[in-house]
Amino acid sequence: MDNLTGASLSATRRRVADKVVGREHELDLVLSAVAAGRDIILEGPPGTSKTTILRAITSEWGIPLLFVEGNADLTPAKLVGHHNPARVLREDYSADNFVAGPLVEAMREGGFLYIEEFNRAPEDTVNTLLTAMADRTIAVPRVGTIEALPTFRVIASMNPYDNVGTTRLSTSVHDRLNRLAVGYQDADAERSIVELRTTATGRLGDRLTTDAVAVTRATREHPDVRQGSSVRGAIDCVLVAGQLSELRGISSPDDPRYAETMYDAMVVALSGRIQLDEAAETTPEQVLREIWEDHFILANAVAAPG
Repeated sequence: MDNLTGASLSATRRRVADKVVGREHELDLVLSAVAAGRDIILEGPPGTSKTTILRAITSEWGIPLLFVEGNADLTPAKLVGHHNPARVLREDYSADNFVAGPLVEAMREGGFLYIEEFNRAPEDTVNTLLTAMADRTIAVPRVGTIEALPTFRVIASMNPYDNVGTTRLSTSVHDRLNRLAVGYQDADAERSIVELRTTATGRLGDRLTTDAVAVTRATREHPDVRQGSSVRGAIDCVLVAGQLSELRGISSPDDPRYAETMYDAMVVALSGRIQLDEAAETTPEQVLREIWEDHFILANAVAAPG
């Protein structure tokens, strides 16, 4: 918020930090950028708390967070808005029959316009944002000039690991955006996130969380995987494995069926989340089996005494 003092910004930061796990540094940078009145692009894979940070900030400021998915169907009219066709036929064009799109809505309400997969949007749609970012105004035919409230921001996100169907952003766009690369959290932070989202408890819950985070992180390092799973995969792995354990009567990680149950949960939770290298001659299930064997068989054998 443009009129935040150093003390109030620090207080805001403390309250927002309570809603974000393991992102203290990134939170400081994003909060400082938007408090300074800047727009920003966040580059990083899915599931790295980008949305969580933005939701926490907008909730603290009491302003809306409007989501837009960048894709080939995102036209300038969908972003800015359009006149209601039925009312135009009856009444002709007027400001009253204009249906605001997310850009105009965000400007009028002083919210954050959050465009995911920014580099998948068509170039003419992206260029529509230039005036809004530079002048905080936009001229809408037959409506007039829309002036943004002071808290309006454009926040974009991109996945640097996925270049299929994307377009290169122009220098003019980059020149109007701050940029922050957001990587995966460390293992401790991911375990905290999984614990928070699953409420898994006891010895079984602790082991499910530890194993799920370990195998999920291993998908990001496998040589046949172009992009591994985010922490969302670990969350689902714990939830599915927990239900499978109950279904199979497994109450302890010492149960000999535990490891195979975890593999079954891995297939359900992770196989659709990993993207294999185009040259890889394997399947997601085979990759997950290798990761499972490394974690449950080879690692255990190394750790065994003698």
